[in-house]
Amino acid sequence: MIDELRTPPGEAALVLASSLGAADPLAAAAALRRHGVPADLAAAALTQAELRRRAVAKFGPDAARMFFTRAGLEQATRVPVADRRAARLSAAGVRSVADLGCGIGADTLAFARAGIRVLAVEADPPTASVAAANAAVLGLAGLVEVRCADARAADLSGVDAVFCDPARRRGTGRVFDPRAWSPSWDFVAALPGRVPATVLKLAPGTDHALIPAGAEAEWVSVDGDVVEAAFWCGPLAEVPRRASLLPSRAVLTGSGVVAAPVGPVRRYLFDPDGAVVRAHLVAEFAATVDGTLADPQIAYVYSDAPAATPFARRYEVLDVLPFSVKRLRAVLRERGTGRLTVKKRGSPVDPDQLRTAMRLSGTAEATVVLTRVAGAPTALLVEPG
Repeated sequence: MIDELRTPPGEAALVLASSLGAADPLAAAAALRRHGVPADLAAAALTQAELRRRAVAKFGPDAARMFFTRAGLEQATRVPVADRRAARLSAAGVRSVADLGCGIGADTLAFARAGIRVLAVEADPPTASVAAANAAVLGLAGLVEVRCADARAADLSGVDAVFCDPARRRGTGRVFDPRAWSPSWDFVAALPGRVPATVLKLAPGTDHALIPAGAEAEWVSVDGDVVEAAFWCGPLAEVPRRASLLPSRAVLTGSGVVAAPVGPVRRYLFDPDGAVVRAHLVAEFAATVDGTLADPQIAYVYSDAPAATPFARRYEVLDVLPFSVKRLRAVLRERGTGRLTVKKRGSPVDPDQLRTAMRLSGTAEATVVLTRVAGAPTALLVEPG
């Protein structure tokens, strides 16, 4: 259907579908039919218009010209993340790359924008058609060859590097077992042995045990949301662990195996970015703010100074209470609290249930952090910094 949408009638249907905005689907379909658009073309145009609206968050203005599948958009890399990866490959001297499991082409497009020639391999025919169409509409077809084929059969002899983002969804659900990814982990893990300059894009929750020997494991967050893990193999590895934050471009590196010092709760609490936590770089972060942990298993960092840092949110600690619903309710009522923000790490308490149990009716706002201190359940009243 992508080919039909790229014909003059299809383009006209897309323009009309886009002009309807987020109208009721039945009313939108009726509007297209009144303009003489066949039912199947109208359905395809409305689907693309909807996906283009959703895709703006990942692709920016280019989304208005691109084509998408629902699954492809879900797994597609955001443009700032893909562009940053492509720039790093280009700086490493990579001039050609095989994108195995290219999906709708998000990373393929970034590689091409960086001047890298791309062999884009995708097993699903409709998705491969979308990837080719996206390269064409963005003027990058001269640097991109899309092959509809099984990634496991791709000839890698003519490329400098490999990028692989195995499919981790099936139907509407995520696949957590690496053996059930497509291609499977056995194939993915063997790629650095075939092409040393390999980058593997994986889910943020990927087990550190899967990191190939000698590889750099990077976790990337965008606006505080951890969006991916990337394993940089062979000559591309620079450090053992890296946490990269966008859009600030702040980077924290380290071994990922150092333990942070432990001490009492101090005046300021730092809640590290998820990329720092996922990369096991909490100790390295703590060193930047002269911080300590109050519990060796909880990734909250405490310090006496209100250090400015891109790697964490800072809170001033106002009160430290052994956790008790009754005690916390009394303190909050004494402060005239009516609106309560609940943060937690290392606590089994449900925030919504806690707010209900507080039965607050005041006008003040408060923030409580539920955590552990030296193993003991603790509530910290804090003020965002």
